[in-house]
Amino acid sequence: MATETDIFSELDQFDRKILAALAEDGRLSITDLAARVGLSKTPCQIRFKRLISEGYIEGFKAVLNPSKMQLDHIAFVEVKLSDTREHALKSFNEAIKKISEVEECHMIAGRFDYLLKIRTRDIGRYRRVLGERISTLPHVANTSTNVAMETIKEGWDKFGSSLS
Repeated sequence: MATETDIFSELDQFDRKILAALAEDGRLSITDLAARVGLSKTPCQIRFKRLISEGYIEGFKAVLNPSKMQLDHIAFVEVKLSDTREHALKSFNEAIKKISEVEECHMIAGRFDYLLKIRTRDIGRYRRVLGERISTLPHVANTSTNVAMETIKEGWDKFGSSLS
């Protein structure tokens, strides 16, 4: 079984430090990033650009506060399809991407086919999204909803200490 060390073996300690620092604060200037990882500015910038070009860094975005936007209701929906042949999966995949309330969609190996994370303002809005949008998607046979009562941890630690 591959370990995190094996997965990132092509990255040296400076690359890993750059990724960890940017995962913590994507707004670091090259000067601040270089100081944090122990490189001078030019080598740090070269590594930074390489990490982007090689796909280790996919982009930068603002992390929004859902509570401030009144999007506190989180539901996890198990979706079972009536057909799991490739054309049906593609059809479902294309359609689910168009529903803005779906924050995450994962194909699952198990008793259902997809797990969705849906974020809405309240249970009423969730019910409308489920009934009018998700249940009518191609090949949806049935759904089962689990409502989050409290969020303890959200987001990815971006490798945590495994990169440093």
